[in-house]
Amino acid sequence: MKKIFFLLIFIPVLTFAESQYSPTWGFFIDPPEGFELTGGDGRDRFSFSGPLEMMFDIVVYNGRFSSMQELINDIKTRLSNKGDSDFFTYRGRQAALLKLSFGGNDGWAVAVELDPQSGSNVRPMLIALAYSTRTGLDMFHFSALDSICPTFAEKYYPGIIMEYSYPRGQARNTPLAVPGLSAMIYENDAEAAQVLIEREFIILLAYWDTQYLQDASTRFYRFIFRDSFDRVKEAAAAIAYHLGGNSIFNEEQKRAYAQKALSFVQSFEYERDLSGSDFVNLVTAITEGKGDCDSRSMLFAVLLEIADIRSAMMVSYYFEHAMGLADVAGTGARFPAVGTQWLVAETTAKIDIGLIDQEQSDPQYWFAVVF
Repeated sequence: MKKIFFLLIFIPVLTFAESQYSPTWGFFIDPPEGFELTGGDGRDRFSFSGPLEMMFDIVVYNGRFSSMQELINDIKTRLSNKGDSDFFTYRGRQAALLKLSFGGNDGWAVAVELDPQSGSNVRPMLIALAYSTRTGLDMFHFSALDSICPTFAEKYYPGIIMEYSYPRGQARNTPLAVPGLSAMIYENDAEAAQVLIEREFIILLAYWDTQYLQDASTRFYRFIFRDSFDRVKEAAAAIAYHLGGNSIFNEEQKRAYAQKALSFVQSFEYERDLSGSDFVNLVTAITEGKGDCDSRSMLFAVLLEIADIRSAMMVSYYFEHAMGLADVAGTGARFPAVGTQWLVAETTAKIDIGLIDQEQSDPQYWFAVVF
């Protein structure tokens, strides 16, 4: 997404990192690869154009509308939109979903309340429209809209579309992949997490033979991490405590904990499903103790993040493999990314942290995914 980066560094309201952020309004977005900023006023309005004639427009209204219903009615009227709408809440915020069908365009829109600005009691309202003159692009539209995080807190929480489509249900005390250990997990989380993975995998396949593959792959894993983190947070915390996790570690203790977390995921049953994404969702992984290299590597990252240790993962299509990365001290093989020399963690072979097969040690065949 280099073109987006160079455009955005000149607009102080919206900056680019692993996702795009508006310091004025506090929201994040992380649309599919290939979208470029093509219009807007650099403050309240942003327009992106993407592949397959897709458009992604964002507008923020501060005090103009008294209710979400009023906002949606205004959009319907101004666009002469023929699609239906539905209203719901997302983490205590008013929200709405709108089917778009106007002027030869097809797509979806989401509206959600943002946090009030300092000194104000008025909640701004954001509306995002994902649409195209082409049909059959719902997966892309849903993914773009699901990438909206109203605040930093939602960066590690399921997106608006997934929350609407797959309500989490009741929290149930669920056995984990450690004998005698259990934690509260919502009843629909495993299914929802897998649906998200399969949706994002379909999108990833569209970039397979393009210049965007690595960036699209990075987003694929980043998106799964974002959707799954809260789903497995309590379970990961229970396992972290069982492994001696403590948020106040010295450097030696950080490495010792990372080794225990690595040994835990190394003990999993090796499972693959080549008919789909080939990624076992983290809820199933942490409760049933199974998964391939990428799901284990991501769960390893979650276990480290829960213990306040910076983590990431590394992926190689050349080797068809993934490994964990940990920001801990000590000797061992390291992989450089975003200014950090990460210690490598092989999750499928029972070897110590910092060890890597010599035949897979060339960094040019790997890329990092930092969450």
